[in-house]
Amino acid sequence: MRYSKLSLLAPCALLLSACTTVTPAYKDNGPRAGACVEGGPDSVAQQFYDYRIQNRSNDLTALRPYLSDKLAKLLADASRDGQQRQLLSSDPFSSRATLPDSASVASASTIPNRDARNIPLRVELKQGEQRWQDEVLMIHEGQCWVIDDVRYLGGSVHAPAGTLRQSVENR
Repeated sequence: MRYSKLSLLAPCALLLSACTTVTPAYKDNGPRAGACVEGGPDSVAQQFYDYRIQNRSNDLTALRPYLSDKLAKLLADASRDGQQRQLLSSDPFSSRATLPDSASVASASTIPNRDARNIPLRVELKQGEQRWQDEVLMIHEGQCWVIDDVRYLGGSVHAPAGTLRQSVENR
């Protein structure tokens, strides 16, 4: 009798453990080569804009923890290209050529799919009396949320294309 209970219990335990195994809804976008900034997608994006407003710099080395590996490489390559320097010397992370005075990133809690790999977030930017919106694309790279692109939505766009990536890619 003792073995019959054990023989019945073992398959049930195995079946139960198979039911409770959880696989992630998404796979990472690969390992991350750079350092991370702590926080969720909206928090990292807000920290990025706060850092840029406080430091008023386009120093790619300092901005590296906020940027995806691919975007960082694209910007580094563009910084060596004479035609791209004008865009990079202005504000490539905004529709307008000059840095904003303030930025407010929309909350990611309004996004219904918590397992999303790519999360576009609206950013409300302000400089003096002027207000405009852009959209920042956050991706999950390794264990980090990082900026992978910026969509220019703010009207008088200084960039040659509608997104940061399109503006710096060599065509």
